[in-house]
Amino acid sequence: MKYLSVTEFAKKWNLTPRRVRMLCAEGRIKGAYLVGKTWNIKEDTKKPLDRRAKNVMPFGKFDVIDDLKKQVDKCRPLTEGERERNDEEFLIEFTHNSTAIEGNTLTLSETELVLKGVTINHKPLKDHMEIVGHRDAYFYMLDILKQKEELNEQIIKRIHSLVLINKPEDRGVYRKFPVRILGSAHEPPQPYVVAKLMEDLMHEMKEWRKTKHIAEQVALFHLQFESIHPFIDGNGRTGRLVSNLMLMQNGFPPIDIKFSDRKKYYSCFEDYHKTGSPKVMIKFVLKLLENELRKYLKNFD
Repeated sequence: MKYLSVTEFAKKWNLTPRRVRMLCAEGRIKGAYLVGKTWNIKEDTKKPLDRRAKNVMPFGKFDVIDDLKKQVDKCRPLTEGERERNDEEFLIEFTHNSTAIEGNTLTLSETELVLKGVTINHKPLKDHMEIVGHRDAYFYMLDILKQKEELNEQIIKRIHSLVLINKPEDRGVYRKFPVRILGSAHEPPQPYVVAKLMEDLMHEMKEWRKTKHIAEQVALFHLQFESIHPFIDGNGRTGRLVSNLMLMQNGFPPIDIKFSDRKKYYSCFEDYHKTGSPKVMIKFVLKLLENELRKYLKNFD
């Protein structure tokens, strides 16, 4: 039996090599096996059913979001004091919600105190460190924004390194151990394919910039990043930070996924893993963006 490479099957099936590798890693290509870091697939293997949506654009509110952004761009810039107050409030709420989604027990008011250097009695040191790490990662993200650096793997690893301040051995390095996502039917790929899948994801993101709206790019990145689950811990916080960096690099405000909306948020991933369609996550991102833009405009009423 003759075997063909991922690249050969990508051309044959009209898919990207990254998509073929993901299908192999998910066990959806029968008989595919690894030799070193290379997948081998039987020549007569049939293309798996592609459950992904073919037309994503028509359902969205991309025009609404773009119109709101134009209105925001016409508003006078915030004063330095207004901007600092706005940024501080967002950082407190974003840090609280993003860490709470992952199990942090500090309340919103306690999060604010920790960000100001106060220690909360009877609360775990781990929870304090998660708040500080998330804050430092957010500030690093703002530095990247000022320097106008293009998003790359190294930046993602640095953000993760700051997020995972309490686990020095795992900071900024791809996992070397299989993981499961509790409560999810999705099983992340084995560790030996993580680096290649991340490399492919970064390449694919460059292609998205040419054809896809930023809201769609953010949704696709977040879905695929969390599906790969490249780190042993801290994937959710890192993914949400990087998603906001992408938005801000394109002139949009950052978004805050509320702890109270975590079930809706999780359902976006479950729907994607069940159907292959990113539509639910794109709608979720669009709604959050719309809320942030309208909130900004309300300040000028």
